[in-house]
Amino acid sequence: MAVTERTTLELPAAIAEPEPLGVFARPRAKRGWRAWVTTVDHKKIGIMYGAASLFFFLIGGIEALIIRSQLAVPNNDLISADAYNQLFTMHAVTMVFLFVMPLAAAFANYLIPLQIGARDVAFPRLNALSFWIFLAGGIFLNTSWFLGGGADCGWFCYVPNSTVTFSPSHGVDFFAIGLLITGTASLVSAINLAVTVLNMRAPGMTLMRMPVFTWMAFITQMLLVFAMPVITVALILLFFDRRFGTNFFDVSEGADPLLWQHLFWIFGHPEVYIIILPAFGVISEIIPTFSRKPLFGYNFMVFAGAAIGFMGWGVWAHHMFASGMGPLSVAAFSVSTMFIAVPTGIKIFNWLATLWGGRIRFTVPMMYAVAAVAMFTIGGLSGVSHSIAPADTQQTDTYYIVAHFHYVIFGGAVLSLFGALYFWWPKAFGYRLSEKLGKWNFWLTLIGFNLTFGPMHVLGLQGMSRRTWTYDRGIGFDGWNLVATVGAFVLALGVLLFLVNVAVSTARRKSQPPVGHDPWDARSLEWMVASPPPEYNFDPIPHVRARDDFWYRKYGEDEFGRAVRIAATDDVVQPGGDRHVHLPAPSYWPLVIALGMPIIGYGLIFNLWLVVPGLLLVVAGMYGWSIEPPDEPEHTGPAHQEAADQPDGPGDSGGAGDESGAAEVSSASGEEAPVG
Repeated sequence: MAVTERTTLELPAAIAEPEPLGVFARPRAKRGWRAWVTTVDHKKIGIMYGAASLFFFLIGGIEALIIRSQLAVPNNDLISADAYNQLFTMHAVTMVFLFVMPLAAAFANYLIPLQIGARDVAFPRLNALSFWIFLAGGIFLNTSWFLGGGADCGWFCYVPNSTVTFSPSHGVDFFAIGLLITGTASLVSAINLAVTVLNMRAPGMTLMRMPVFTWMAFITQMLLVFAMPVITVALILLFFDRRFGTNFFDVSEGADPLLWQHLFWIFGHPEVYIIILPAFGVISEIIPTFSRKPLFGYNFMVFAGAAIGFMGWGVWAHHMFASGMGPLSVAAFSVSTMFIAVPTGIKIFNWLATLWGGRIRFTVPMMYAVAAVAMFTIGGLSGVSHSIAPADTQQTDTYYIVAHFHYVIFGGAVLSLFGALYFWWPKAFGYRLSEKLGKWNFWLTLIGFNLTFGPMHVLGLQGMSRRTWTYDRGIGFDGWNLVATVGAFVLALGVLLFLVNVAVSTARRKSQPPVGHDPWDARSLEWMVASPPPEYNFDPIPHVRARDDFWYRKYGEDEFGRAVRIAATDDVVQPGGDRHVHLPAPSYWPLVIALGMPIIGYGLIFNLWLVVPGLLLVVAGMYGWSIEPPDEPEHTGPAHQEAADQPDGPGDSGGAGDESGAAEVSSASGEEAPVG
């Protein structure tokens, strides 16, 4: 074919549309709080998830300190029994639903698109909606303290304790509606992230090349998709029983209170894996990096995670051995509970095998990861004892369960998530947290944690009941409770040091040498972009050729199979200079919709007329969302905007004399960020 002369295509002038006014004007702020509240950038949303969850962590921690202060000495009357019931309920609800889950969601939001080589999540505005709904639900739950008191029925809120007869205040209503709101956020986010993993991976990023964190986060999202509808149904039934006189759980009217337990634990046991699987992913990223070895048994790690997610659905009734559900059920669930230890053991073995023979660097993230493996193993071993029904029957209402639960959730999940904060902090903010302060933070946290929850094993075996408000002197509980209380304050000091570290490191960041884009010599794709990453993530979308692709761009192997450097990091990292990426536009409407939800909640509790303005706000937000174009041609990343302002920028090139530029534009347009 003959090459024809290239001519500039003359396009008709666009018809200027009138600029929208007032609330219909599109947000355009690039900096300041307006840029944050209207953002649809998955990285900013991840940071907001993290900040909000840490705020709720402080609230839950203060509640825990009050609980431990009450139990420090026998016959204490620091707080009333009723306040104590509310505190341990709200502490558990806050830590599970407002801290650990959303902190894991923060990392999933921030990292998944970067680790799979994508520009953004599949539905950016839906992503913003999930965060604002979560925040609205968390604030709604905690306003119960100022509107009659919190829930007082434990985090599982068993009926009949949660019925109006035994809990007449509005605390349980706040519990039910607050969890419905935050559950909506979890479900929306889970669908979004699962679609992102399945549909937006970079070329060559097959499922079996994905980083293990992304794998574990993906399995977690699938668990959420199936688990959240179950608890949603249960909460709606409970709320209808309390406020509208229905009868789903009242045994005196012929209903079955065990129905609540089944519904709650069908959700509640997968919930444990919803919490712990992202932590497994974090550990699987940190240990290989600081052992300078590939993760041992990648395939086994992935399939073990999937097996845990699948088998997690078959063990819920081991929480109900003491409910009298029958010997056949007890035997079946005992066996299934024992089996779930197998894939968990595979993971622990593979982490140890990764450490074996590695050139280990004990940085703060590595210390947290190793400690999390050790603490989770202790929690897992005590958990195996609960699969033995006679032992569980004796332990289930004692502090032994409290110890086990905290070794799994705090020892396994929270310690690893703190390691994740130290590990990915340089990527998110462009500077490191202080290693010196971090090690103090780590040791105080680890010592405080073991002082707090280790003695609870003894207290439980000595017969101290859970949810005990106070106890008599001289029955063997005094000393261990005092140790646990001292440990709780040491643990709080450790957490306080983390905040100090953040403040000090932030203040010193400008006087410190640049941290670089790859400070840990890491392995996965998120380290291939600048620190902090540009809004559009990647300049060109990477073509993935191997598992740990970023590592193999830097390292090859010599004739003895030893890793040898083949490229400098700066030659591999994308520094962030693309000028052609088209990004989704920011939006007010996710925030507007989320604002309406707590108003509906207050209306359902106090006055049904209040539901009307809440519904109007939600409908207005949905209407504004539907007529708002998801994308604006002029909204691009900052680099693009700078280029567009230049005379020879891409908007002015005309394409005639810049063949490489035209090809790049064509390539970039084929990899645009999602706009939905």
